[in-house]
Amino acid sequence: MKELKKIRIGAGAGFSGDRLEPAKILAEAGEIDYLVLECLAERTIALAQKRKLADSSKGYDPLLERRMEILLPIIKEKDIKILSNMGAANPLAAAKKITEIAAKNNITIKVAAVIGDDVLSLITGNEITIESGKPLNSFGKIISANAYLGADSILPAIASGADIIITGRVADPSLVVAPLMYEFGWSYDDTGLIGKATVIGHLMECAGQVTGGYFADGVNKIVPDLAILGHPFVDVSADGTAVIGKVENTGGIISLATVKEQLLYEVLNPFTYLTPDVSADFTTVSLKQIAPNRVQVSDGSGSSKPEKLKVSIGYQAGFMGEGEILYAGAFAMERAKMAGEIVRLRLAELFQDTLKIDYIGHNSAHAGINQEDTTAYEIRLRVAGMANSPETAALIGEEVEALYTNGPSGGGGVRKSVTEIIGIQSILMSRNSINHSFSIFES
Repeated sequence: MKELKKIRIGAGAGFSGDRLEPAKILAEAGEIDYLVLECLAERTIALAQKRKLADSSKGYDPLLERRMEILLPIIKEKDIKILSNMGAANPLAAAKKITEIAAKNNITIKVAAVIGDDVLSLITGNEITIESGKPLNSFGKIISANAYLGADSILPAIASGADIIITGRVADPSLVVAPLMYEFGWSYDDTGLIGKATVIGHLMECAGQVTGGYFADGVNKIVPDLAILGHPFVDVSADGTAVIGKVENTGGIISLATVKEQLLYEVLNPFTYLTPDVSADFTTVSLKQIAPNRVQVSDGSGSSKPEKLKVSIGYQAGFMGEGEILYAGAFAMERAKMAGEIVRLRLAELFQDTLKIDYIGHNSAHAGINQEDTTAYEIRLRVAGMANSPETAALIGEEVEALYTNGPSGGGGVRKSVTEIIGIQSILMSRNSINHSFSIFES
């Protein structure tokens, strides 16, 4: 009896700063058909737009070149296709850079750059934001507007025969939905299958999270060999049934618990998980441990895709000044509190009591806890605040640094910084007003 077709997709990255070697291991030893590198977040693409404004040849993922230097020879040898949103704010420049790297290494490669998510020119400023209910023009200067495209923007690029498909902002699960739709001939009309594909894409999008990375706590949830954590692959059948696994001799675990945690990750309404491809229902998903480090995912469903797409807006939100200083030894907490009060009083007029004062090691993560406990032996004071100019923001670090000799006693290890802050808001935009296309680059 002829074995039914299965597609194996590897998750090589779960965010922009992810490790490089798990993708290499998947490509070399995972026997995968597709390698997905998911590297974008809302703030990531806004920062990429800033880099593009400063240099029109930039704006793609900072690790794109290093990843491609490693992966290009392997995917060429093993006939693996890469799908990635590492194009960020500049997929065209990313594709061009990939072909330059390939040419330098005498590798013939075909790259498709998917564009159309940048909708900044369509923004009027009167759009109402999802988070605040306020119009966009009530925020700072808008520097980016990127719509979440779906699998339909990727499908033509796959059909072109490209070895690598580079996108800007697409919905994370769509990087997995698209190759499944292409390989199995699934239609958007079959919302059940697209819903299942979206479940699979959601489970794979954060890579090492589903193999236990973010699951581990070292006490109650033990995960072996985290230092060599493997990233997952998924075997998908034409009916949408999937089995998540990982390469042998890599760290981590794949269990019902790790998969359940990832299934619920960033899901506000499991009955209606909206993506550009479908309104997915996660409540009907079935999970089964079928072997060590193998979890079967079945069922899941969906209904028609939404008429509007989410658009992530980046805007200039001012400058954050920070200053830190360490107090250790007897009365560390008392001295840190004294120092924090000194800085607050000296900057009260400029910052009008809006400074954030943290006592790291005491209550910085959980404000309000253990307020009366002053037995800490080491406390790091952190003072931060927002300003409209970098010069004003810098005063915070300067005041913290001045504590060295102006008291209280025993402070050390000062750090200070000023960071331009990119704020994020979201709006909805009719999908009919957004046009996507792709361009081919070859080495």
